[in-house]
Amino acid sequence: MDNRIQIDVTEPSAYKGMYALENYLQQSQLSKTHLNLIKIRASQLNGCSFCIDMHTKEALKSGEKQQRIFLLNAWRKTDLFTEEEKIILQITEEVTMIHRNGLTTDSYNKVLEKFDANYFSQMIMAITTINAWNRIAISTNKPLENNPE
Repeated sequence: MDNRIQIDVTEPSAYKGMYALENYLQQSQLSKTHLNLIKIRASQLNGCSFCIDMHTKEALKSGEKQQRIFLLNAWRKTDLFTEEEKIILQITEEVTMIHRNGLTTDSYNKVLEKFDANYFSQMIMAITTINAWNRIAISTNKPLENNPE
């Protein structure tokens, strides 16, 4: 993979804005589990190796089970995820792949049956933020950190 300009080095002020979104998410009502599922699944869909690596490690540190991470690509075909988690994964996919059909009315209605307006809004902000991070990391060939855990 070719070396590319790293925006965090050349334009650190731009990263400050992204970190403000991350700080907001850390202070939000989103559970660590929900936030980790959003970050990992969106990163898988976008093919962002840097973010998949980072967020699977974070998820494991916060107590996520390896089996659930391994099967995240097949979440529809397993009973390892709760109904709420499946709704979160569905909207993560629909918003990440917005060019297909967008967030469908069916998914939107399912979200509002299980979550309030604030939690829904925080989920959308989390999905939007990780998609932005994915695009930065993929565009710049962000190198993996070499600290195996």
